Amino acid sequence: MKFPVFDFHCDTALALLGEDLNQAGSLRKNALHIDLERASALDGYAQCFGCFTTSPREEQSGVSPVVIFERELATIQREVSQNADRIAIAYSPQDVEENRERGIMSAILTLEGTAGFGHDPALLEDLYAVGFRISSLGWNEENPLTGSHKTGGGLTDQGRAYVREAQRLGMLVDVSHISDRGFWDIMEITDAPVLATHSNSRAVCDNSRNLTDEMFRALCQTGGLAGINVCTAFLGENPTLDTMCDHVFHFLELDPEARHIALGGDLDGIRETPDGFTGVESWPAFANRLLERGLDETMVHRIFWDNAIGVMGRAVCNHTK
Repeated sequence: MKFPVFDFHCDTALALLGEDLNQAGSLRKNALHIDLERASALDGYAQCFGCFTTSPREEQSGVSPVVIFERELATIQREVSQNADRIAIAYSPQDVEENRERGIMSAILTLEGTAGFGHDPALLEDLYAVGFRISSLGWNEENPLTGSHKTGGGLTDQGRAYVREAQRLGMLVDVSHISDRGFWDIMEITDAPVLATHSNSRAVCDNSRNLTDEMFRALCQTGGLAGINVCTAFLGENPTLDTMCDHVFHFLELDPEARHIALGGDLDGIRETPDGFTGVESWPAFANRLLERGLDETMVHRIFWDNAIGVMGRAVCNHTK
């Protein structure tokens, strides 16, 4: 059984830049987790491409977050332009569906970390116009907007202004990487669905990057989604496709109709993948394992496609209020 794939997070843009952050590789064919040739076998594909920036990275590379951000965005735009027969930027759920009908992959721009534009809420409108539709507030560091899951600490006043401006524009807010306190700070002020684009269940794997049951319930109440992450550290010991399924089935105990579960692979941002999962070509194997474990086709389709399309639509509705 084939299902279309909507993946809320990858780090392929950064991976294409290479070790020197300057030699951009090809999206059409490469040795990474994602390329267009392997993706063409899927029955429809929408991929959120994260533009990742963090201040600590500058200490390692000597390249500023602003420059890295510009290079990542330019890489995505160039690869879309050079492979227009296979991929197009999508700005709305309608674009995603139309691209699928045309046999074209959708690329959706997202922000992982805000250092690349100085953490400035005033710049979000310009970024939205470029095509960015999802934003986290930070990565693993503390920044002017919030603390992280590693540092602790909640939202600052600037962070609250950032959330409100993103949601005013119709840009979905992503809580993956944020601290628990920051998560609950967002829950207090949110006016739109909230995403955990690439976070699993903390009850199944006790890692601060994962969601507690209480957090997942709160996320569901906003109309948001949690994207199943392929990173082994967030899955459990010696993970397999069944381990990935275990996270889905735990979320299903809290969300029996599978309305708030999605995919957030973290591909090309991780070094190891679970046994049985090698890259974009492995999503069908995960879908088949879910079916073998007892999910029906409707639920799998929701997790792989429908829920993501729906939350994009709800963000647009929030913008037009």
